[in-house]
Amino acid sequence: MDSVNNGKIRAIAMYLPQFHPIPENDEWWGKGFTEWTNVTKAKPLFKGHYQPHLPADLGFYDLRLPEIREQQAQLAKAYGIYGFCYYHYWFNGRRLLERPFEEVFKTGKPDFPFMLCWANENWTRVWDGMNNEVLLAQNYSEEDDRAHIKTLIPYLKDSRYIKVNGKPVIAIYRSTSLPYPKRTTDVWREEARRQGVELYICRFDNSSSIGECYIKDGGFDAAVNFEPFGYHFNEFKVEMDRVNRKQIGKRIIEKLHRTLLKNFDKEAYREALQKKWHILDYNSYSAFVCNKGLPSYKCFPGITPMWDNYARKQKNYLIFKNASPESYGHWLRFIVQNFKPYSPDENFIFINAWNEWAEGNHLEPCQKWGRRYLEVTKEVLNGKQ
Repeated sequence: MDSVNNGKIRAIAMYLPQFHPIPENDEWWGKGFTEWTNVTKAKPLFKGHYQPHLPADLGFYDLRLPEIREQQAQLAKAYGIYGFCYYHYWFNGRRLLERPFEEVFKTGKPDFPFMLCWANENWTRVWDGMNNEVLLAQNYSEEDDRAHIKTLIPYLKDSRYIKVNGKPVIAIYRSTSLPYPKRTTDVWREEARRQGVELYICRFDNSSSIGECYIKDGGFDAAVNFEPFGYHFNEFKVEMDRVNRKQIGKRIIEKLHRTLLKNFDKEAYREALQKKWHILDYNSYSAFVCNKGLPSYKCFPGITPMWDNYARKQKNYLIFKNASPESYGHWLRFIVQNFKPYSPDENFIFINAWNEWAEGNHLEPCQKWGRRYLEVTKEVLNGKQ
């Protein structure tokens, strides 16, 4: 299915398989828990705050149903999405949330391009605020790297798998968590070659600018600017913190003085500032990212249609206010007009995400915007202004 694309941009949407119950979630968060549990409990925090994010066309679906997966692919294809990047969860031989993708692979349906991203984070109680309680840990070793890639080879050989010059593309979400990234990529390439497969391995830039040396020394072919926590996110936060402290510091101090009967509480002040960090402006951030541009090394651009993970996190949440299909369209248009593919097949834009509903981050139709995000995506990718 996958072939040379003559430089035409391929938009890849990140895909979350969390929308079906599994025994582990039943045990950790209660019987029947899925991502929808988080989505539906969210409430607005301030006037104009878009919560909860509720689905429209596809409803509160269960990804165990093949017809839902087929409808997702049909919808994505109709609006210009080239393929899905499925999150893949592996913990030393134990997999989680694997059923939707496994059925896509085994049944051959939907007939829609896909790739995998190893979400190599510890599984913690982040959804109820207990971030430090690890439920499943990542323990890295050469033996595990070898066992891991062996299980992935059949997927990589699927005719639907997304490729660059015949090489299946696989991504690692947090490569900086790997103790020896070059060992992991070397072992993966070695085992894949034994099965006649050459790999194209990407790392995600998550709130860090690593530099070209890390790409090369880590054995990666390219990076992905994973928005909204991409290459320039930390730089933007620092700038916004400076502005916020200057603009709101005096007002907050005065309010705290009144509230605390003029007994100034430094901890309360810091907490107030921290809460302001939780709300950023989508348009300011997208303009900042566009102005800064991509890093000097090979890095595929990324974009998020909107972001609000308050439904998932009761602490340390992040809200991008003023997100809209039009704002997203401006950002996407800038990327499409300025991104020059590195080769005819190295032509990806990564959209985060197709269905991250509890992070307020989805192209799938919702009750507020309908299909407008999808319509804008198609318009921009087709070159319409």
